[in-house]
Amino acid sequence: MIETRPLSRRRFLGTASTIGVAGLLGTATTATASPSHRPRVLPIDWSRLGSYPASDPAGVRIAAILAGSARYLIGPWYAATYTRYLPDGYIDLKGTDERAVRLPAMAAVAAATALVTGTYDGRTLSAANATVRTQNLIRTLSARHGANNADSATSWGGGWQTALWAYYTALAGWLLWDRLDAACKQHLAAMLVWEANRLTTGDGVHLIGRSGEQLYMTRRDGTVVTAGDSKAEEDNWSAAALSLAAVMMPHHRNADRWKRRNVELLLAAAARPADLGDRRKINGIRLSTWLRGTNIADDGTLQNHNRLHPLYMVAFDQSLYQGFVFGLANRAAPRAALHNIRQTYTALVCKQFPLPDGTTTAIYRAGSPEIYYPEGNDWGTHFPFYFANFDLLVSLTGQDRGINPPAAEWERLHSDAQLALMSRFTDGRTYGAGGENTYYGREHRIGVMAGQSFLTLFLARNSTGNRLRWS
Repeated sequence: MIETRPLSRRRFLGTASTIGVAGLLGTATTATASPSHRPRVLPIDWSRLGSYPASDPAGVRIAAILAGSARYLIGPWYAATYTRYLPDGYIDLKGTDERAVRLPAMAAVAAATALVTGTYDGRTLSAANATVRTQNLIRTLSARHGANNADSATSWGGGWQTALWAYYTALAGWLLWDRLDAACKQHLAAMLVWEANRLTTGDGVHLIGRSGEQLYMTRRDGTVVTAGDSKAEEDNWSAAALSLAAVMMPHHRNADRWKRRNVELLLAAAARPADLGDRRKINGIRLSTWLRGTNIADDGTLQNHNRLHPLYMVAFDQSLYQGFVFGLANRAAPRAALHNIRQTYTALVCKQFPLPDGTTTAIYRAGSPEIYYPEGNDWGTHFPFYFANFDLLVSLTGQDRGINPPAAEWERLHSDAQLALMSRFTDGRTYGAGGENTYYGREHRIGVMAGQSFLTLFLARNSTGNRLRWS
């Protein structure tokens, strides 16, 4: 396990400035597109943030997971995937679909986080060379977005999931902002603005525009719109892009629209039947008036892939990540991000389901890292970090009050199981046999969760005090 050190921007920048690129893709000429509108991005003021040595038990575990995953993704995976530059100086993404865009964007978040927080493990690839590779991912992904690229053969954006891909790319870029050139910075801002603006065209029923993707699985009148398919995950990954745009570009003319739509999507994501009659206002929105439907049951469970699906219950991690996004700018995140998190976590820990032998069990098996899937799991067999990540976020945000065992205890069990999976390999990866996790971006999912978990820890346990605030 690596030794994690306090954040030192001087140490990071000094290392990253001495780039040695023999035997790997290094820097290359960057395209010089000049958008007519150049939004002003406020960089992270690292000088006002303190340090986090990750010496507490949870920090040691999460740092080790992040270090291993980042080492694998920016090392062996990158080297095997990107072998040439195209004539315009960018690496070849080999497509415009999820595999071609989301995977490198997730890898960039993991690597950027490890580099800026001092958790990067340079035993097989130096931090300097890892920085170059991460820059390559960020600048290529942002340059290929449709806001900056008119070539339909290489352009991405405007799709069902692309707001999430833009969020990952922009987050990685924001973390490494002072190591990016002017063209890349312009591309990142234009990309994020474009995706955020698209989301503000939606209404109280539709995600974007007045047709197409829905905000709710079930309408207020009980009509099931998307049977067995909660829209919770889509709503909160779209909210992520809006939150980051509002934080990175707080003076943009559309910042207030992004903030409002972010809250709307957070509330829609976690809406349950009891909310439809709830006259409370959260971040200025009255639940009973604005909500037009629901995505989770009153007991906190939800349906996805035509089953009660624990993996999608913990997908509310994307809502809780808003704590660190706003915290990096020393701002309070909207309280809407916490809506109904406690209900969902209670369902994981406490709700009992019948077993064939006549006994019952919760989704979280007592004293064990094993997960019970009441209606099966169509994604594979091994997902301990998906749950450890959520456990940590729930613990750090205090959403486990009154729940026993508390989230911190579950995080230990699930993180230890994740580390046991990683211990089978020497290069930092998690998975072996395909059936363990059938998603083609399985390693990248571990990396991007570890990065965002560690950033949340960094803000929560910072030497200057807890920077996770909600209002």
